[in-house]
Amino acid sequence: MRVDGREVHLTSLDKVMYPATGTTKGEVVDYYARIAGVLVPHARDRPATRKRWVAGVGTAAAPGQVFFEKNLPASAPEWIARREIQHRDHVNVYPLVNDTATLVWAAQQNALELHVPQWRFGRDGAPHNPDRFVLDLDPGEGAGLPECVAVAVLARELLGAQGLELLPVTSGSKGIHLYAALDGRRTSAEMADAAHEWARELEAAHPELVVSAQRKADRVGRVLVDWSQNTAAKTTVVPYSLRGRLRPTVAAPRSWDELLAPGLRQLEFTEVLDRVDASGDPLASLA
Repeated sequence: MRVDGREVHLTSLDKVMYPATGTTKGEVVDYYARIAGVLVPHARDRPATRKRWVAGVGTAAAPGQVFFEKNLPASAPEWIARREIQHRDHVNVYPLVNDTATLVWAAQQNALELHVPQWRFGRDGAPHNPDRFVLDLDPGEGAGLPECVAVAVLARELLGAQGLELLPVTSGSKGIHLYAALDGRRTSAEMADAAHEWARELEAAHPELVVSAQRKADRVGRVLVDWSQNTAAKTTVVPYSLRGRLRPTVAAPRSWDELLAPGLRQLEFTEVLDRVDASGDPLASLA
């Protein structure tokens, strides 16, 4: 397949990646090729960790084999943009999903999910301060999207007073992501500290609904406000990425009106394509 002047070798396009819906690898590749115009701006110049399902997501009774991949394999095309990151005891070479061809290549690798940090590499090749902020609202056992919406409304009020305009994304999994654009003046550590404090404020004001610590025992019936994805080493699934759930759901940008309307649910890839064709990217101001 020729994409933006690059040759991407595609194989096994009839492989079923989502047995519950019969969605094939070919459909996954087609989705990423068509959604690239709105996905790539959110991923550009961010080191991409891929979550790969070797033979599809499987079923609830027999989940498919999956693994995270950070390092760019030696077999990757030379034209893929890349950057090195020094970890504690090793160096990883990460791909940058800067164009449609790289996104299609990742889909060929069975990378259903793409995860990136809140910061980007600059033109100088160095990591810059984060240009966006995120809170991941993750419902515990006995809680769901309605509880996440309630917390999202509270977070919108709290952070709005701090000058941050929150933009919602239904995660494609269980919860909601709340993003805000940053001016790049503060470091990842500073933003993580601020996010932690805001999560604690929400918990203190609404202890029956919000928890700010990861302990599962504390999360029953409540929503975890995960602030930690603002640290430099953490990542969040890219807006418009597919998710490796039983059905082909997507991390889908939404409006606040949608979030507050009855019957909120996670969206599947065909719905997201239709929405983007009709009205573009509601998260465009963040890209």
